[in-house]
Amino acid sequence: MLAQYVFSATEAPFRIVRHGHRWRALYGDAEVGRYDLPEDAIRDLRDRYPSARVPRRLGDWRFIPDAPLRHLPPPTAAAMARLSAA
Repeated sequence: MLAQYVFSATEAPFRIVRHGHRWRALYGDAEVGRYDLPEDAIRDLRDRYPSARVPRRLGDWRFIPDAPLRHLPPPTAAAMARLSAA
């Protein structure tokens, strides 16, 4: 999982996801745009969706840090046995 900021709105969640050196703004699963700074993404989201009341400050968004291996299931007993035998 990539580092991201999340704001849950009633219609769909807003996310600002780190994508390399840039940030992607998403509304639900649809990409809104790419930005150099997450603050730029917030400004654009606020302009595009004024009725959603998107928070103005980045500190008001929920931050989810990088977790590159969290999406993988734990290894099976067979896989652990193969690793220990190697």
